[in-house]
Amino acid sequence: MKSTVYLVGAGPGDPGLITVKGIELISDADAIVYDYLANDSFLKLTKKECKVIYAGKGLGFKALSQKQINKKLIDLSKSGLQKIVRLKGGDPFLFGRGGEEAEELKKNKINFEIIPGVSSAIAVPAYAGIPVTHRDITSTFAIVTGHEDPEKNKSSIDWGALSKMKSIVFLMGTKNLKKNLNSLVANGMSKKTKIAAINWGTYSSQKTVIGTFEDIHKKISLHEIKSPSIIVIGEICKLRKKLNWFEKKPLFGKNIVVTRARKNASILSQEIINLGGNSIEIPTIEIKSKPSNYIQKNIKNIDNYDWLIFTSVNGVEIFFDQFIKKYKDIRMLGNVRIAAIGSETARAIAKLKINVDLVPKTFTAEGLVDSFKIKQIKNSRILIPRAQLARDTLVKQLRSMSNTVRELKIYDTVLPTIESKREIQKRVYKNNIDYITFTSSSTVDNFFKYISPLQIKKQKRIAYVCIGPITAKTLRKYKIKPSLICNKYTIDNLVKEIVKFNKK
Repeated sequence: MKSTVYLVGAGPGDPGLITVKGIELISDADAIVYDYLANDSFLKLTKKECKVIYAGKGLGFKALSQKQINKKLIDLSKSGLQKIVRLKGGDPFLFGRGGEEAEELKKNKINFEIIPGVSSAIAVPAYAGIPVTHRDITSTFAIVTGHEDPEKNKSSIDWGALSKMKSIVFLMGTKNLKKNLNSLVANGMSKKTKIAAINWGTYSSQKTVIGTFEDIHKKISLHEIKSPSIIVIGEICKLRKKLNWFEKKPLFGKNIVVTRARKNASILSQEIINLGGNSIEIPTIEIKSKPSNYIQKNIKNIDNYDWLIFTSVNGVEIFFDQFIKKYKDIRMLGNVRIAAIGSETARAIAKLKINVDLVPKTFTAEGLVDSFKIKQIKNSRILIPRAQLARDTLVKQLRSMSNTVRELKIYDTVLPTIESKREIQKRVYKNNIDYITFTSSSTVDNFFKYISPLQIKKQKRIAYVCIGPITAKTLRKYKIKPSLICNKYTIDNLVKEIVKFNKK
């Protein structure tokens, strides 16, 4: 199979705005060459063996020149790799030099495909509540580069024609804004014309200012609107008052640390993003399953038990993965009844088309014990597949009720090896953190193996969110007072509680 280079548009920033085809190619790529404006969350989707190469420029730093990028794509293609993704912000053919790269690939007889992306020219104004066209205002709009090639002898922009447009979008337009506005005014456009500057559009850090040609520079300076920014010109900017939706989301602009294991973080992170927040994933635990032969050996004769109790989603997934590998048939469970510590764990079991017989009202070990007491479950044989470091409350109290209880330690929660201590500290301290979320005692303990409690306490604005009282107790161990303790111990409720707290 011949190598193919895919020029993929990553969209304007919000990772949800990339195409399905783009996601599929990233997930299956042998190599990725990505730009500064392509959201680096996409890199989490890559295969372990995928070569990842940064080729962008930002903050005065250029990783690779265009000539070097072209050569890199050619070299990767000739190295035997089958799928190479060139990941570009926005759309590859809209001021993205995708045409130049495609020409170079064609010249070198390398297969290529173009995967269009959502352009920032449309998406960013939309996220600021500004439609680029509107039947009552304008049926046309122009997209213009904010900075032409400096090596050109003269501008190729027809400023006379452009000045007559009622809707104009300048991409990367802040640096040369004064010059561009002067050119429009010189060709007849009124200084009273409405103008919007949108910084980091579609991100939680998006900032938007509205003004006229006369005062926009002052407003841009006051609100520190810098690159990357989009400039929108025209009376359509007035519609922002009515149509601004993104910046009014309940968690907009909030930086929220998620400390769950990477494989479990996505649900919480996605909820934060959906509500306008910025999810900063710092996984403090990694789920490490016990060896398959150990687990399978210890689930022999499973139908001899009366009850299976699951205390986590991880326990459910690991147990049933090994159970199916050993028995091939879920019916081998026999008449065993199943209890789940909470609604999330119950949902994980239900996904496997297995009925859950008992879920306590309070999602804790103590709540489970109370439910067993109410139902007067005694003299039962009980198996609890769980984590190595789980509390012993559940086992002790169930045994005190004349039950035969066996723990099966099927996984460990260990420190991840993905990021160094220095990298994690940098990610915490470089962001203005608003919330740090803890979903277990392990996430608390391991977080403070990376971050000094004394240092983090200096950042007075941070609110510490604990999923329940057990986690809160662990946090207090570090002389840090929880700002918020959830009354229902679920991820859904944790997010709801943050939203409520944020309104105060």
